[in-house]
Amino acid sequence: MQKLSTTKQFNQYLVQLFCVSLLCVLISGCGINNVPTFDEGVKAAWSKVLNQYKRRADLIPNLVTTVKGFASHEKNVLIDVVNARSKVARMTVDPETLTNPEVFRAFERNQAKLDSALSRLMVVVEKYPDLKADKNFLALQSQLEGTENRIAVARADYIEAVKKYNTELRTIPGRWIAGVLYPDAELKPTFTVSKAVESAPLISFE
Repeated sequence: MQKLSTTKQFNQYLVQLFCVSLLCVLISGCGINNVPTFDEGVKAAWSKVLNQYKRRADLIPNLVTTVKGFASHEKNVLIDVVNARSKVARMTVDPETLTNPEVFRAFERNQAKLDSALSRLMVVVEKYPDLKADKNFLALQSQLEGTENRIAVARADYIEAVKKYNTELRTIPGRWIAGVLYPDAELKPTFTVSKAVESAPLISFE
């Protein structure tokens, strides 16, 4: 009789274990962890964007100094680059930026202005063959071009990560899961094509 009772308890244990395992599989399969997982993906992608923008900002002082050595009278263009970099440097950018669309847009606008200022500086460089042949400038130009490429890749990765995260929050069952388990989850802002960049004025020296 006791043996029968022990067997019954063991069977009940197996059933409970099976139910718990099945529940874990179902929970995992329904994407219960998608929201925090995708959120971490966005943060990681954002960190890469910031790293590349910082890399560019770090190159600019040496670039300006080098150009100034050959084209000191191109004062306005050099000042524009320095001022644009200064605005970028003064911004406080942290993970909280991703929950504040206004701060994110300000960050994007400042980076777009720096893009535009650097583009104008590169136009100015075309006037100075000696500068274009300078080894220091060539090295800086190569680093800057490489950084711009990495920025483009980092931005694309960030946009994709945000798309994945925002889609999860706006579709079912992700929206239901977030509403119950992650009520603080909010849609993240993403990069847009700046009108300032699209219509950046070209400088003519004719």
